[in-house]
Amino acid sequence: MTRFIHDQFAKDYLEELLEPYGEVKAPRRVSGEVREIDIWFDPNFDTPSNLRSLGLLGRMAQTTALIEPFRNAANPDEICDCLLKLLEVRGELQRQANRNQLKLPRAKLPKLWILTPTASATLLGDFDAKVDKQWLPGVYFLAKNLRTVIVVIHQLPRSQETLWLRVLGRGKVQRQAIDELEELPENNPLRSQTLRLLYNLRKNLEFRQDLNKGDRKLIMHLAPLYQQEREQVLQQGIQQGVQQGIQQGIQQGVQQGIQQGVQQGIQQGERLIVNKLLQVRFGDVDEELAAIIEPLLALPPEEFTPMLLQLSREELLARFGKSN
Repeated sequence: MTRFIHDQFAKDYLEELLEPYGEVKAPRRVSGEVREIDIWFDPNFDTPSNLRSLGLLGRMAQTTALIEPFRNAANPDEICDCLLKLLEVRGELQRQANRNQLKLPRAKLPKLWILTPTASATLLGDFDAKVDKQWLPGVYFLAKNLRTVIVVIHQLPRSQETLWLRVLGRGKVQRQAIDELEELPENNPLRSQTLRLLYNLRKNLEFRQDLNKGDRKLIMHLAPLYQQEREQVLQQGIQQGVQQGIQQGIQQGVQQGIQQGVQQGIQQGERLIVNKLLQVRFGDVDEELAAIIEPLLALPPEEFTPMLLQLSREELLARFGKSN
C-alpha cells in the first residue's frame, strides 16, 4: 500500500524540519507492548524564537512533543492508540522522576499532536475536541489534562503560517501547498529540503503499481518541478565550468579557455546531476556512493539517468563499485 510510502515521507519531512531546533527521534519506542511514536521532539533551550520560520509547526514544537501524522483520516481507534502512547510516555517520565525523588513539572509533560487530513464533526465531538481562540481554525484541543491536540490539516487557513503542515495534506490541499512552496525564494533552505523529500516521494511512488488517482496526480504535479530542478543543476554546472575555463584562459588563451570551460561545464553539470539524483534516491552521498560517480560519468546521460532512477543502492554498488 502506498500509505506506508506517505507515512515514511511524513516522518522524514518532520524530522528534517525539526532537527535543527532540538532532539528528534523517529520513531521512539515506548515501554509495555511494542509501540512506536512516529516523531518524538524535545526542543533545545534556545530555540523558541528560531522556530518562527516553521509557522504553526514551530509553535507546536515549542514544548516536548509526540507527533503522529496520518495520511488517511485518523479513526477513533487510531486516536485512542495515540493517547495510549502518550500515557505510557508520561508513566515512564513519572517513574523516572520518582526514582530521582523529583517532582515532575507539568511543563515537562509532552504534548500529543495528531495530524489528520480530515476529521468529521462527530469524531471531534466524541473526543470533546474544541477550538481555542488563541490558535488557528482546524486546531482542536482535548481535555486540558490530556495535553492532546488534533490538527485537521484540510481545515487550516491557506497562509504561510500553515504551509509546512499543509504539505502533509492530501489531494488538492497538498498540491496547493507544493505550488506555494515552489514560489518561495530559491535560497530558502526549507524550500530546498522539502522539495528534495518530495522528489524522493515521487520516485518511490513511481515504482508502485497500485497507485490511486490522488497519487498519480501528485506524481504529475511534481514532474515539472523535478525537471526544472534537473535543468537548473545542469545550468549551474555549465556556468561554473565556463567561469573556471575563462579564468584559466587568461593564461592559456581566451579562446582555448572558453572552449575548455564549456566542456568542463558540461562535465560539471553531469556530475552535479549524478550527485543530485543519488541524494534524491538515497539521502546523503556517503563514500561508497561517491566512489561510483566517476564510473557512472563514463556513460552518456541517456544511459546513466535511468540507472540512477531504477537501480537499488546495492545494484549500483555491485555494478559500478571499485571491486568491478
